[in-house]
Amino acid sequence: MGIIAGETLQVFFLGTSGALPTISRSLPCLLIKWGSHDLLFDCGEGAQRQMMKARTGFSFESIFVTHWHADHFLGIIGLIQTMSFSGREEPLTIYGPDAVHEMVSDIKQICRNRIKFQIESKRVRPGETLIFDGYSIHPIATDHGIPGLSYIFEENMRPGRFDREQAIALGVRPGPLFGRLQRGEDIVLNVEGLEQVISPGMVMGPPRPGRKIIYSGDTRPITADLLDHGEFADLLIHDATFDDAEIDRAREFMHSTAGEAGEVATALKAGRLALFHISTRYTSAENHLLDARKKFTGELCAPDDLTMLDIPFIDRPCP
Repeated sequence: MGIIAGETLQVFFLGTSGALPTISRSLPCLLIKWGSHDLLFDCGEGAQRQMMKARTGFSFESIFVTHWHADHFLGIIGLIQTMSFSGREEPLTIYGPDAVHEMVSDIKQICRNRIKFQIESKRVRPGETLIFDGYSIHPIATDHGIPGLSYIFEENMRPGRFDREQAIALGVRPGPLFGRLQRGEDIVLNVEGLEQVISPGMVMGPPRPGRKIIYSGDTRPITADLLDHGEFADLLIHDATFDDAEIDRAREFMHSTAGEAGEVATALKAGRLALFHISTRYTSAENHLLDARKKFTGELCAPDDLTMLDIPFIDRPCP
């Protein structure tokens, strides 16, 4: 069981538009802040100005690109130059589907100036699991006409609840010994001259799932594939390019409607649904919210740019 690096888990919606920017919505870009780790998902043109407005900083260690349509990656070029000019030394890894090595090579060539930090590219294949310290990323193949990925961010399992009364009944005094048991250590008590080992399993409940965020990227609904790792997601960020009146257009351009996003959220038993990638044909997401509400009864939003959502700890079933 990995150690959770920090209690905070936040999602910054830096860009929420579809293929084109609008006055109020920038191109797709999400930032997940988990403890001391910052992870960027897609990086549309203008993303670095959004980071400045949101005061998120540029300290992320990885960029996960869903697919190689320009609205999802062109912001990387300027962002790399800004970080280099600012003295960044830490390496940056760019993850993506097919052609990631060629795309990252092209990005380096376009920058021209000498980049002062190392940039690595890693091809991600659907079905594999990327293991990090305290969390994992599960990539799922999308249905968008070109190779693409949805990403599932999942915290490691958390320890079970500590049973204070049971610990006291076993002779453990409140204090540092409580902490050792909660960290998974055995302790030894001297009871009437006899040594007694108290193990964490005697005072801790069953492990609890960590928090989970799904970012669908651009796609038609892929519910069955997402179910493998995505059930009981705390937050589903789903393509809702069109409202339900434009279902034929959604099928033609291989996007989802808001109602379809609601259906996916219901199937996954998601705690919260955020409608994302809103087409520029709409001046409001009101109809999107109405369509999604017909299919999903949980917490629902269509975030504006610079919205930040906190993801709290909530006990939920193990999938």
